[in-house]
Amino acid sequence: MDSQKIGKIIQEIRKKNNFTQKQLADKYNVTYQAVSKWERGINLPDVTLLKQMSKDFNISIEDLLDGNISHKNDNRKKNIAIIIIVIILLVTIIGLVYINKDKSFEFKTISSTCKEFKVTGSIAYDKDKSSIYISHVDYCGGNDETLYKDIECNLYETNNDVIKKISSCKPNSSNITIEDYLKDVEFNIDNYVQTCKKYNNESLFLEINATDKNNKITTYKIPLNLNDNCAK
Repeated sequence: MDSQKIGKIIQEIRKKNNFTQKQLADKYNVTYQAVSKWERGINLPDVTLLKQMSKDFNISIEDLLDGNISHKNDNRKKNIAIIIIVIILLVTIIGLVYINKDKSFEFKTISSTCKEFKVTGSIAYDKDKSSIYISHVDYCGGNDETLYKDIECNLYETNNDVIKKISSCKPNSSNITIEDYLKDVEFNIDNYVQTCKKYNNESLFLEINATDKNNKITTYKIPLNLNDNCAK
């Protein structure tokens, strides 16, 4: 399965049907930044959306997953069940690097309650350590067209009033809007010594610092939530 090919097919479908990225995003209740990442092969839609696209645009799911709009032979059709299973696994734990194949690993989703930003990610954990992966940070706080001369995004952990920086992300951070900057922001922290049971809805947060041409710094703090408390 080639995410780049699938992205090109999604882009081809959108253009053939005269959809903008925003219109396609609205159709499937996602942000236009998510559609941009699909088309660039950075991320994939979840399996439910892929099935709906196949139905809406009259394209077989086999062709869509293969990244090639053409008739497939019977052998290709026999493999579709395996491909769908792979897609489900990818959208559930995409980007996570397995520490090992220990079946004791569990997963929790990360999200944001901040109205200005939409965050998507996961934590994989066992009783000894955890891995943190954040794949999407989308700005939805308005139409900020400011070209900032410098932007940085940091992931922090708080514990007993002690704040610790876990990781930083600073891609293409010169003369760029917040929306464009966030298109390439992701975090992948593997083998993190902190165990998942130490996290709660106040433990993790993102902080974005944007500096304009007048050296004015705008800071956004984005609290992160787990879908529920860790079991271990």
